[in-house]
This record gives sequence, structure tokens and C-alpha cells, in this order.
Amino acid sequence: MSKLKFSISMSTDGYVAGPNQSTENPLGEGGEELHEWAFVTRTFREMQGREGGETGLDDEHAKYWSQGTGATIMGRNMFGPIRGSWGDESWNGWWGDDPPYHTPVFVLTHHAREPLEMQGGTTFHFVTGGIEEALERAREAAGDRDVSIGGGAQAIQQYLRAGLVDEMVVHVVPRLLGRGERLFENLDGGPTGYECVEFVSSPRVAHFRFARKV
Repeated sequence: MSKLKFSISMSTDGYVAGPNQSTENPLGEGGEELHEWAFVTRTFREMQGREGGETGLDDEHAKYWSQGTGATIMGRNMFGPIRGSWGDESWNGWWGDDPPYHTPVFVLTHHAREPLEMQGGTTFHFVTGGIEEALERAREAAGDRDVSIGGGAQAIQQYLRAGLVDEMVVHVVPRLLGRGERLFENLDGGPTGYECVEFVSSPRVAHFRFARKV
């Protein structure tokens, strides 16, 4: 069976997004700072159709979320700032006409919406049946490849509470946000049953990889 994994950047004080998400601040106020280490890598620049960028340790870890990934799951807040009904359904996500996923993406929501086919192989499917239905559909779409949780914190927490996450990579950056969305809240003490199987660091960020204990 394919693995369920996630890769996420986190501040030193545990936040993965800042407060007050808006169209001007998709990651909340200060949240973009958590990803500055990735912005300079070749992987990130290629995702934007640009040349150049740094290679090396951070670049290798910037690739993790998409390596071997056949489908992605995300929370509704990750897809956009709209709350409640979808209205005229004009919102197509933060990423423009060609999102970076290039696989089927399953969006957790309480409000039904028809699938949204984008350029580059990304199709957003809106799942109203909960996290297990989303995972079942994602695994079917992924085949023998892995399923990645794209975020945000609340979606990841739901899968951690259910004991469904097989592997997680946390990129800890030397920033203190002080408020926002914390990754390991609402977990009755934190995730259990994992061990750190890799730890490497560059001057910009420390990369931790945790795997479920066998």
C-alpha cells in the first residue's frame, strides 16, 4: 500500500502558518518567511518555470513533497480563503492556471463542488465524506505511488489523530512567529509512534524526517 506522508515548513516555535490568512497573505501574516529557504532552490524555481536556483542539501529536501507522489490531499483553507458555500465557483486556488501538483488533488470540504480540471495534470476533487474517504480516493488515484498531505495544519492534525500518517518531514526554520497555526496542537500531547530516521541541517533550515515505528 502507498504511504501517506507530508512535508511542511515550521517556525522554531511550532507554527506552520501565520495569523489572518487573506488573499494578500495566503500563508497568514509572516507565514511566507517559513518558505524562504525553499524559494532560492532550483526545484522551486523550476516549479515556477524559471531557470537557475541553488542545488545541494536544501534543494534535495525541497523535492520531497512531490517525489513518488501520485495524489495530494489538502484542507479547504489550503485551497483558498473562501468560507461557506462556493458561491459562483470562480475561485480556482492560489496557484493560477497551472498549479504545481500535476496530480489529482482531493480537497476536504463540507460543501460539494464539481471537479476542477487545471493545466499540467492537476485536477481538484472536492470531498465531503471526510478524511478516510479522501484518502481512499487519493490512494486509488495514486496507484503504487504515495499520497501527500499538502496542508494545512488542521488537515494534517486530522490524519495524525486518526493514526494514518506513515512519514513526515518537518523543515524547521530559525524564525519565531509567535502566533498562527501550530502543527502539533490538538493531538492530546503530540504525535506518538514515530522515530526520527534522518536529521540534516543547512544554515537556513533543519530537515527532520520521521517514520512510523515498525
